[in-house]
Amino acid sequence: MRFILADKIESIEPGKRIVTIKALSLAEEYLADHFPIFPVLPGVLMIEAMVQSAAWLVRVQQNFTMSIIVLRTARNVRYSSFVAPGNFLRCELEAVSIGDDAATFKGSGHVGDTQVVSGRLELKCFNLAEQGGSWRREADESILSQMRTRFRLVGGPEAMAAAQAAPA
Repeated sequence: MRFILADKIESIEPGKRIVTIKALSLAEEYLADHFPIFPVLPGVLMIEAMVQSAAWLVRVQQNFTMSIIVLRTARNVRYSSFVAPGNFLRCELEAVSIGDDAATFKGSGHVGDTQVVSGRLELKCFNLAEQGGSWRREADESILSQMRTRFRLVGGPEAMAAAQAAPA
């Protein structure tokens, strides 16, 4: 995905739940074409923000073993409001199941106290090397290295440490 839509991991409970934040700026290049006089985050990118958030939870659960995590299906998606520049989209995802090659989530996105999107997501997880070719193994390693770095940058380790320190 060309756009990073999970700017910060607010909290994470490995194997269970994740909460992320996307700060929408007027500088986002896709806003120039998506209703230029009324710029809002496209609905498909709201879903992608939830997918990217869920993918972090999958990566943690699988110990960063799968390089590619993509949306397989989105069901029961409901939109109820807009996300405008200056808003923070708070994505909350709960794991229904996380397996070796697939994961299912219930999720929602909120701006303040208003729910703007909800749905059920099924993700597919795999490595490029499974498709054959030695260069794909190198690509997997490069992608996983980038994902580990990005996880640190969006606050994943701090969110996990806070979850472990919180009383049960």
